[in-house]
Order: sequence, then C-alpha cells, then structure tokens
Amino acid sequence: MSIVKIIEVIASSDKSFDDAVKNAVSEASKTVKNIKSVYVENMKANVENNQIVSYGINAKVSFEVN
Repeated sequence: MSIVKIIEVIASSDKSFDDAVKNAVSEASKTVKNIKSVYVENMKANVENNQIVSYGINAKVSFEVN
C-alpha cells in the first residue's frame, strides 16, 4: 500500500502555459520527492497592450510518501 499526498501550487511563466507547469514541478521538487502527477486546475493569461505578457496556473501536485 502506498500513501499519496497532494499539494496545491501556483506558478507562472512569461513563455507559455506548458512552461508554467514545468516551473510548478521544478519548484515543488525542491522540497517534495517522488512526484507522481500534476493536475492543472486553472489557467490564466495576463494581457497588456493586447499582448499576453504572462501565463499562470493553479495545479495539484501528487507525490508518494514513504
């Protein structure tokens, strides 16, 4: 039997939503080990002068606890 915990992470990127998800996993992995999955709950883009300037996500990161 394994125990899985879930944390919520907010991350952003000035490149893309994909990059924002990668940033979320990268930051979470600094303090959490055995990450198994990421569920993106919300996505949001900030716009200035009719151009997207940043991408943000809210994600749930699942990891296995030993």
